[in-house]
Amino acid sequence: MPSPAASPRPFRPSRLGLALTTTLVALALAATGCGSPAAPAGPAARSAPAAAPDRVEPLMPPPAPALPVTVASADGTQVTVASADRIVPLTGSLNEIVYTLGLGGQVVARDITATFEQAAKLPVVTRGHDVSAESVLSLRPTLVLAETTSGPAEAVQQIRDAGIPVLVVAPAKTLEDVAKRTDAVAAALGVKEAGTRLNERTAARIATARTEVPAASGKKPRVAFLYLRGTASVYLLGGSDSGAASLLEAAGAVDTGKESGLGKDFTPITSEALAAAAPDAILVMSKGLESVGGVDGLVKIPGVAETPAGMDRRVITIDDGVLLNYGPRTDQVLTSLVAQLYGKGA
Repeated sequence: MPSPAASPRPFRPSRLGLALTTTLVALALAATGCGSPAAPAGPAARSAPAAAPDRVEPLMPPPAPALPVTVASADGTQVTVASADRIVPLTGSLNEIVYTLGLGGQVVARDITATFEQAAKLPVVTRGHDVSAESVLSLRPTLVLAETTSGPAEAVQQIRDAGIPVLVVAPAKTLEDVAKRTDAVAAALGVKEAGTRLNERTAARIATARTEVPAASGKKPRVAFLYLRGTASVYLLGGSDSGAASLLEAAGAVDTGKESGLGKDFTPITSEALAAAAPDAILVMSKGLESVGGVDGLVKIPGVAETPAGMDRRVITIDDGVLLNYGPRTDQVLTSLVAQLYGKGA
């Protein structure tokens, strides 16, 4: 990919000067997938630290589940789990939690977004929240972990009707959700103590990552989160419910979609909306950036080139499989975000 004539300047705080629903996003994911992470593109991405291996770090030694247990599901039901021998998590985030708790050996399937190395060879039973009940049931699971966005509802009910315990977990939107989701999964697996240990480890690492945010000395950097799927012609601007705001705020930045009053998760990109947002940097998933042809393609989307971020080609890329997971690797997301946003390692 051609490089611009001038390298981007690292951010210095003192110089920092639209309606589709989640269903559309899910359809786009189903059509195009959120496959394995792509190599970052563009000059801003090159200033980021070298990517770490795409692996999770399980607790050691692995905990021994104390079952049966009965736990509350986010859909208002009570779920009794008698065995954790064959676990099917229906999202990549839930899969990551199970593996990090030390029970990856009992996981028998994955969502297409579970791209980390330990799970990569498992059969795919979910694509973009589109669950195949037949595929799940063929694996004879003893526990299925889902989110409120998992569906269609008929497929989830078909799994339940077959007598399989299905625990539904509320989706993650903020850093505060990390511990809640870990606790919910750990309780259902009969490993509460492991959940407590994992939460302590994760919280400590997130706290360390936050120490890398420079002390405020002027205007905060303004960042727009864009969801891109070029092959499906999906170009969306994240709003206050996109899930990115909490990360950006922890990194000392302003989420321009939230600040602009976009209350939905995502809204179609327009030149007017981008001009009003005036982001200093653009945050995208690496696979999404690849789908539009890298930074060169991104700046061709109407309105992008006219923003400060587009003019300076300041683009932050984070792997699809971890950006909005709000799980055990969120500290790595925050570390990468801070490093790219403020030019560390450039």
